[in-house]
Amino acid sequence: MLVARRPRWVLAIALLATVLAGLVGAGTINALSLNRFEAPGSESMQARDLLGNRFGTGSPNVALLVTARDGTVDSAEVAAAGRALTQELAGHPGVGDAWSYWSRGTPETLRSDDAGQAMVLAWVPGDANEVRRAVLPDLAPHFTREDAVVTVTVGGGDEVFRTVMEQARRDFIRAELVVVPLVLLLLWLVYRRISAALVTLGVGIFAVLGSLALLRAATTITDISTFASNIALVMGIGLGVDYGLFVIFRFREELRRGSEVSEAVTRTVRTAGRTVLFSGATVAASLSVLFAFPFPFLSSFAYAGIAVVLAAVVGATVFLPAALALLGHRVQRRGPDRPESGTFWYALAARVMRRPLGYGGAALAVLLLLGAPFLGVRFGLPDDRVLPTSAPVRQMYDQIRAGFSEEEADALHVVAPTGDATTVAPYAAALSRLDGVVRVDSASGSYMDGTPAPAPTGVRYDGEGTWLSVVPSSERLASDAIGLVREVRAVPAPVDVLVGGYPAELTDYRDGVTERLPLIVALIVLVTFVVLFVMTGSVVAPVKATVLNALSLSVMFGALVLVFQEGHLSGLLGFTPTGSIEPSIPILMFCIAYGLSMDYEVFLLSRIKEEYDRTGDAIGSVPLGIARSAPLVTAAAVILAVSFATYATGQVVFLQQLGIGMALAVIVDATLIRGILVPAFMRLAGGANWWAPALLRRLHRRIGLTDEPTPRQDDLALTR
Repeated sequence: MLVARRPRWVLAIALLATVLAGLVGAGTINALSLNRFEAPGSESMQARDLLGNRFGTGSPNVALLVTARDGTVDSAEVAAAGRALTQELAGHPGVGDAWSYWSRGTPETLRSDDAGQAMVLAWVPGDANEVRRAVLPDLAPHFTREDAVVTVTVGGGDEVFRTVMEQARRDFIRAELVVVPLVLLLLWLVYRRISAALVTLGVGIFAVLGSLALLRAATTITDISTFASNIALVMGIGLGVDYGLFVIFRFREELRRGSEVSEAVTRTVRTAGRTVLFSGATVAASLSVLFAFPFPFLSSFAYAGIAVVLAAVVGATVFLPAALALLGHRVQRRGPDRPESGTFWYALAARVMRRPLGYGGAALAVLLLLGAPFLGVRFGLPDDRVLPTSAPVRQMYDQIRAGFSEEEADALHVVAPTGDATTVAPYAAALSRLDGVVRVDSASGSYMDGTPAPAPTGVRYDGEGTWLSVVPSSERLASDAIGLVREVRAVPAPVDVLVGGYPAELTDYRDGVTERLPLIVALIVLVTFVVLFVMTGSVVAPVKATVLNALSLSVMFGALVLVFQEGHLSGLLGFTPTGSIEPSIPILMFCIAYGLSMDYEVFLLSRIKEEYDRTGDAIGSVPLGIARSAPLVTAAAVILAVSFATYATGQVVFLQQLGIGMALAVIVDATLIRGILVPAFMRLAGGANWWAPALLRRLHRRIGLTDEPTPRQDDLALTR
């Protein structure tokens, strides 16, 4: 084959491709898009568009916290400064509307309980890219000030997530600086050959650069979230190293059989290369189901996952074999190797298979215990507390939570395209009676607990329709924002209305995500079932893999609830628990973890199936296949877990969740699942492991692909 005959030419092409990918990928991060938690086409989005187009206002996405240096915000000097600040903000480029405590008749909802602070709010129209990249970088430093009268701090939802983006970018760079040398060290410990470690790391680096280049191309036709770059880094290194390990382990094995270098390269590509293709197809299929979500934030990870797989597969099956053709025996481990039957993994599998119910039952009990906390999961809405307490915008909102009883910045906006002030007045009064509603502003006036309130509202009537502002209490918004949105939408209205505002947008996003969960689970199980059937010809093996993967994922989700929802280890990790978890991150983790679990399943099954095809022994093939693949799976899992774990030291809760959850899932999958439950299940199933109905067997003979069996010498040894 070409890589064995012309390795230098292939490596020259590989080097050129890596350089080009680096040049193209260098501009990827700036080309990636910023996204909000919003559901396109939802009621809240329709309300936002109507509010902006018809009434020239919207939910405030910029907030200024004004603190009086002396006295209260009602003093003449502070009030004058507040009015001037409001006018200045209203006239700032990009700002569509602005109002404040002083411009709205001093309502208590815009003043702190001790009267020492007050709010200036503004609506900046445009998508997240426009607001966070074009407006806020100038607005935030301009209005962050301190003089003899007041101190001003800039916040708002878009400022919060602009800060999240910047922090995630810093975490990305720091993780890159930590992961690369750490992975190289771990690879050297596995191989005991620096040449093998370097070429394997090279595959991982090519996977990262190649995926970034592919994402840069994808940005020309669609929006890709900035967080996709973080996935490209950690999965690029992880998958590249995984596939590199598998290819080099197989190459070493072929050399130990006495094959010439060129023949060993050819056989490695035909066997291990085919398994890498299956593995890549499984991971890509698992992540591609994210396209089922109509949300750019989640679909971005599908693009990132597919790009990483494509780059990693090319690196492992084309460029790496060329390097091995030149290195030859220099990648072999020094010193004698132990025979298969003398390895730890062979002994463990054999022991488990002698007592499958005992060992399997114990492992199952441990997994169920670790996953049990997930039964108490609460999906909630993200806020500034995804940032560390050191972030200025986080400190601002800590002050607001401590000092303000109401949350006017997070008011619900009820838009009535038709209906005048008189028509909606009783409706506004009814809304004001809801538990947790402090005040409702309408064109006819304000209402508190069903009765008129004196404060002017700023709500307008355009001659055809109007809108209402439903101001919630901080307590209700913190404890049950979603329930409040549902209650507001359930109140009978005299005309057709649309309920929007930031809490409604997050609620619609959450509902859109959770409603599609059954579809996502069904799709991911289906596509991986098909891939494993094509590889094995069995319908039992994919079912077994699905069940075992669900067990390993339950541990990951249990840890999410225990750590990030309930707050255990929050002091060590430096985050603030909110009592809930934002739903899109667990879904992303599910798709990645499921794909990687199937990745290891493909490695394991390929070696067991190869031995089974050679001998026809459904029982004896299991410990031999595990002995051949477990060292690889363990090494890959440790390196991948380390790569993910670097994000646990980050400053953004989303990335901490990803790092801890994924690292735990990978380790559990490579130990309890592959080391104990797989041999226990396969011992109990026996020959049924490879069973399929006659019709599917005939189909597999036509379309199926498997690693070709190879002769096994009795004294064949594997690296521990």
